[in-house]
Amino acid sequence: MSLSVRLLGTSASRPTVERNVASVAVVREGETLLFDCGEGTQRQMMRYGVAFGLEDIFFTHFHADHVIGIIGLMRTMSLQGRTEPLRVWGPKGAIRVMKRAEEFGMDRLAFPVETLELDPGQKISRKDYAIVPFPVDHRGAKALGYAIVEDERKGRFNPDRARELGIPEGPLWGEIHRGQPITLADGRVVAPAELVGAARPGRKIVLTGDTRPCSATLEMSRGADVLVHESTFGDEEAERAIETGHSTAREAAMIARDAGVGTLLLTHFSARYSRDATDLGKEARQCFANTVVGKDGMEVEVPYRDALL
Repeated sequence: MSLSVRLLGTSASRPTVERNVASVAVVREGETLLFDCGEGTQRQMMRYGVAFGLEDIFFTHFHADHVIGIIGLMRTMSLQGRTEPLRVWGPKGAIRVMKRAEEFGMDRLAFPVETLELDPGQKISRKDYAIVPFPVDHRGAKALGYAIVEDERKGRFNPDRARELGIPEGPLWGEIHRGQPITLADGRVVAPAELVGAARPGRKIVLTGDTRPCSATLEMSRGADVLVHESTFGDEEAERAIETGHSTAREAAMIARDAGVGTLLLTHFSARYSRDATDLGKEARQCFANTVVGKDGMEVEVPYRDALL
């Protein structure tokens, strides 16, 4: 089952020639989840092939560079004749912000918008996975990060062993793979453990939005396949990172290292690093080797961990 992260905007605060402002799309087997929607996001979606038929938009917080693009995106959806509902999720304040966004321009949308305010830890369950919001630390804002957490998968079934035991291929294989013991025609009882391996982990993606390094991010990121962490500044701007409620690339890498993540994907760069964020990558890799410096349009595939063995 495919799972990928597509960076639509990797600039902090304002767009630059090279980078648009914040937005990330997570695509899981054809289902698209959009996280943040900065100015111009709809054009980035067109440019990088992200479908407008998405059903969910999640906001980490409501600073302008993360939210202004929702107005244009909804208008375009309406002009395209959308009638399906759109769900918008975010921290406290989401209903007020979205009411203003819907009213802007004075025309009515052709589709309903459902706005839902989330508390940290308020899990949104979906088929085979969940979206879990968690608290982050961003200059007093009511800000959330999000984790996409897949359910555990069944262990691998051993068909060769099943044949050796004389179990006929068919419904009995399905029963034992679902964890049910089976009784054969000769009276033998075969337990699932004889044919099915240990449960295998699903995949996990964590997106921080804007934040200082914090314990909630560390805990939520433990064992994550991909951590998408803001890295607004380099080491030389460490004090400014504290003042503005952001992180340096090195601080993001320390979280990734301590949480044991698979890949750290850096985003949300100050305009001073827009053309060349190489130094941010170097600083991060001093703490965590598997660091990727994001750029607009970058797609990162997330394989199952056991597929890498």
